[in-house]
Amino acid sequence: MGILNSVGLQNPGVDAFIAEELPELRKHDLAVIANISGNTPEEYGVMCEKLSAAGVDMIEVNISCPNVKAGGLAYGTKPELAAEVTAVAKAHAGRVPVMVKLSPNVTDITEIARAVADAGADALSLINTLRGMRIDVRTRRPILRMNTGGLSGPAVLPVAVRMVWEVAQAVKLPILGMGGVAKGEDAAQLLLAGASAVAVGTACFDDPYAPIKVRDGLASLAERQGLSKVSDFTGSVVPW
Repeated sequence: MGILNSVGLQNPGVDAFIAEELPELRKHDLAVIANISGNTPEEYGVMCEKLSAAGVDMIEVNISCPNVKAGGLAYGTKPELAAEVTAVAKAHAGRVPVMVKLSPNVTDITEIARAVADAGADALSLINTLRGMRIDVRTRRPILRMNTGGLSGPAVLPVAVRMVWEVAQAVKLPILGMGGVAKGEDAAQLLLAGASAVAVGTACFDDPYAPIKVRDGLASLAERQGLSKVSDFTGSVVPW
C-alpha cells in the first residue's frame, strides 16, 4: 500500500517559520532540523543564512525541486546541479550541519550521493517520494491535476532499503533513512542497510503515534537479538 500525493511543499516560508514556529519547537527538548527547498541556488543560500542565524540544529536541503535556471530540471537528478546547491548551502549555513535529501528518481543514486559528498554535505537523507501516476479509467484523466505525484508509504520500503544500502557503500556520511517505515522491523531494515537514523512520515497520517511505536518496536527487536543499543544494527547486513 502507498499514498500518491501532489501537495507540493506547502509552508509559511522561512521568515514565518523562524518567527512563529521555531519558538514553539524550542519549548521542547528536541533537535530542530529545518527542511528547505528553492528554485535557484541563491534562494537556498538566503534560507541557510537565515536559519543558521536563527540557531536551528541542522538544515536538510531538499534537492528534488525544479531548477528554474536549468529549464525546470530537478536539482537531484544531475550530479553537477546537486553539487552546486550543496556547495551554496554549505557556504551560507555557517556552523550548522547540512544534510542533503536525495531523490530516488534517478538512474544511479550513488552518483548524486558522491557529488554532494564531494561538495561538502555533512549527512544524507533518503529516499524522497517515487514518481507515480494513476488514471481514472472512466474519465481517462489522471487522478491528480498535476498528472503525476509522489508515492510514499509501505510500498516504497524495498526501494528505500536498496538505495540506502547502495549509498552507504558509496560514501562515508551519516544517512537518515526513510521511505515506508511503519513498524520497528521496517526501521531495522534501513539501519541494517547502512542508515544511522530513521525517519517516519506517511505512517503518521494513519497513526500520529507511529514514530513512538516504531521506536519502541525497534528497541524491543534489539533487546530480543541481544544488542546493547539500536545503533548496533547500522550497516550490519550480511549480503549473499
